[in-house]
Amino acid sequence: MGCSGCCKEGDKFDFVKDKEGVITSKSGEREASIVCWQELENPLILIHDKKISDINSLVKILELAINKSRPLLLVAEDLESDALALLILNKHHAGLKVCAIKAPGFGDNRRANLDDLAILTGGEVISEERGLTLDKVKVEMLGTAKRVTVSLDDTIILHGGGDKSLIEERCEELRVAMEKSTAMFDREKAQERLSKLSGGVAVFKVGGASEAEVGERKDRVTDALNATRAAVEEGIVPGGGVALLYTTKALQNLQTENEDQKRGVQIVQDALKAPTLTIASNAGYDGSLVLGKLLEQDDDRLGFDASKGAYIDMVKAGIIDPLKVVRTALVDAASVSLLLTTTEASVLENPDEKKPPSRMPDIDYDY
Repeated sequence: MGCSGCCKEGDKFDFVKDKEGVITSKSGEREASIVCWQELENPLILIHDKKISDINSLVKILELAINKSRPLLLVAEDLESDALALLILNKHHAGLKVCAIKAPGFGDNRRANLDDLAILTGGEVISEERGLTLDKVKVEMLGTAKRVTVSLDDTIILHGGGDKSLIEERCEELRVAMEKSTAMFDREKAQERLSKLSGGVAVFKVGGASEAEVGERKDRVTDALNATRAAVEEGIVPGGGVALLYTTKALQNLQTENEDQKRGVQIVQDALKAPTLTIASNAGYDGSLVLGKLLEQDDDRLGFDASKGAYIDMVKAGIIDPLKVVRTALVDAASVSLLLTTTEASVLENPDEKKPPSRMPDIDYDY
């Protein structure tokens, strides 16, 4: 089994389904339940802002899906037990691919999320406030999507059937709302809604020959995703430690008032050189020589590729670090150093002396 991966563009909503197929909120409380197919291909999507309890109306909606030979996704505030039983019956006996999920958010935020979902999928929010009830639902009122994937954590809608111009118009409204809003909570919610409408979702399928191998590969993917998010936030710098190395030049002309300050600056410079020095030394090269060659030139993108033993443009070679990661590491290191300078004593664990491995005793075999 090799590692398999696929990337899909889509929009992600915080619907949640637990291991028993029960739709839950993030807090863990059960909201509605039906064992759900992992993926619904080209489904019809019903968007309702109330609890579904009328079985007769639900039967009509199920008939719409059956007549069109398409799966059905129900998005509602909740689902009564009788309605749930009807869905389970149709799923197991009639073979209807159906899934029910709880609408995301609460109050006005839930209503706004449902409106966004309707625009994204090209459907309508079935709401009594708009004069629409479940018994009046027609197939034209249902949303569509190329694919809907429901996992234990969220729901991903791929290629919603909504009008692109309407989606962009809603995105622009959210951008304006973010600029005008003075409340942090409102700006965050608007940002979340904007990311769901305009953003994309990449789905990575990681495989391996064993559970340990899959876990290790999954950790690598997670690290890569976190690094990418950090890079998007604040940008990138050349990797291999050279971003920190070249900052030492800015400290060379720093004016100090006494010998102690001068020594402190030297300590910081030595610390900034340590990553590049360590990388080169661990690869079997003379770290001091590498530092000298890098510091004597003016190209701040030039670095040392330890795998090739060559001096290259780190950015062109793809050897980069997220600026946020480098900056955070430097700030945290300075914070810890400041703490130690004001500490009279520190308690450290005494490292055990490394003992050589015991030799296997010789065994004499008598034949």
